[in-house]
Amino acid sequence: MRLLTTALALALLAATPALAAEKLRIATTSGYPPFNYVDDAGEIAGFDVDIALALCEEIGAECEIVLEEWERLIPELRAGSFDAIAASMSITEKRRQLVSFTERYYSNLVRFVARKGSGFDPADAAGTTIGAARATIASDWLEANLAGTATIKLYAGQEELYGDLVAGRLDAMFGDGLGSHAWLQGAEGAGFEFVGEGYRLDEGIGIAVHHEDASLLSRLNGALEAILANGAYERINARYFPFSIY
Repeated sequence: MRLLTTALALALLAATPALAAEKLRIATTSGYPPFNYVDDAGEIAGFDVDIALALCEEIGAECEIVLEEWERLIPELRAGSFDAIAASMSITEKRRQLVSFTERYYSNLVRFVARKGSGFDPADAAGTTIGAARATIASDWLEANLAGTATIKLYAGQEELYGDLVAGRLDAMFGDGLGSHAWLQGAEGAGFEFVGEGYRLDEGIGIAVHHEDASLLSRLNGALEAILANGAYERINARYFPFSIY
């Protein structure tokens, strides 16, 4: 009887398909190189994407990276369209009211960029026109501190913002220092420079998840700690920057 029972159990196990790996949909944007962009092969790429894939590998999940417009990221996360956001999103108290964040996966400053020799002075910006990406900590700061002094123009994406700066339609732009650093190294940014000191306006850059998904948040934090310890984070960092951005 025991042999028959054991044989039946083995047969049932053999007939049961292996449990599928957990699938996570992680959203990013595509207009903020080197953190997120679509490469020449049409693939979603960048530092944010590499970090997301490394975290998924660490927790044993199958990771699907999806694109979403910046201003739709948090609303669509809250609507359940995806499980997390890895899009260089600053951790702020305002956003904490809507989503939960992992520990930071990199740090950043917000800085002004202007044409070399332009004489632009952030401390004396009266009559100037300054651009920033819409719905960012940079645009929030400009509207809180320079509205009425300077003309503030807001953009849906970085490419349009940089384009207007190069075309002379802006006296300066205000945005993430690391993204601007990468742009300044290229041909388009060669005639521009950082102006003034950087501003720390957030608690670092984190991955956002639903408030209700405490389990995923905990596992992502554990995975982040692991890749920082095992060298995976350092290898990803080195693909994009010659210095640590953690």
